[in-house]
Amino acid sequence: MREVTCELLSAALAPRPRDCHKGDFGYVTLLGGCLAYSGAAKLANLSACALRAGAGVVRLAVPEEIAQGVLPYLLESTLCPLPSFAGDGWREAVDKALAGTRALGIGMGWEPSAENGAVLSHVLRTYTGSMVIDAGGIRLLKEHLALLRTTRARVIITPHLGEFSYLTGHPLDKIKEEGASLAAAFARQYGVTVLLKGATTYVTDGGEPYAVTRGCAGMATAGSGDVLTGVLTGMLGYNPPTPETVAASAYLTGVAGELAEREVGDLCQMAGDTLRALPRAVLLCRSGEQNA
Repeated sequence: MREVTCELLSAALAPRPRDCHKGDFGYVTLLGGCLAYSGAAKLANLSACALRAGAGVVRLAVPEEIAQGVLPYLLESTLCPLPSFAGDGWREAVDKALAGTRALGIGMGWEPSAENGAVLSHVLRTYTGSMVIDAGGIRLLKEHLALLRTTRARVIITPHLGEFSYLTGHPLDKIKEEGASLAAAFARQYGVTVLLKGATTYVTDGGEPYAVTRGCAGMATAGSGDVLTGVLTGMLGYNPPTPETVAASAYLTGVAGELAEREVGDLCQMAGDTLRALPRAVLLCRSGEQNA
């Protein structure tokens, strides 16, 4: 098992030259949400996490029927309303939302509908950047696993134990005992990187996994997975889609969660507290204070 080192974090979170501009750090898109799970503030938190993690520009692509609900919560991000996936024109709108982007986070706030499945299939067939599949996207992925072998995207999946059990058919007890090896086997089979979330998070592209133990009980709350997806997608805007980048994002999010728990306690912690702690977590990780 590999550990996340100061050197790995320093590379992923390197200081920026004074003459840089936003294009240097990538355009990324977060594609999710539906009328049943609109979560306006939650979706806005996702985009804020990607910006706090260093992405140059974040586009939040949501169905047009919830766009007005999300808009008041957005400040720095760009909103891309998408037409109904049940009608015509959504493929062109999705392609436009992804144009010129280095990374995509997809599936957050999705219900397992045929329409959302069609979007996932389309993106797997056409996108060529780094692609993080989370939440509802993982549920839908079970019907499209064959596309993982042919997609030109660099795919990272971020299941928790229950989602990984649904995706693979392995019972929960087996995943709890053999999570690292099962994640590596799935990654080899389908040519993806797996971030298997748990008390210890495992990251592997089929090789020896990274084990990330940062995090806390206070992060066992709605939206914590969205924070991680936002951080990871943001970091992929300016980092290569390697297991090292993925492991660094999990470590950074865990440190932020620990800092938040110190302030508000494990009982009261919410995902927004972890988001607000991200700048301090970046400074600590850059300084090499991994045990702070």
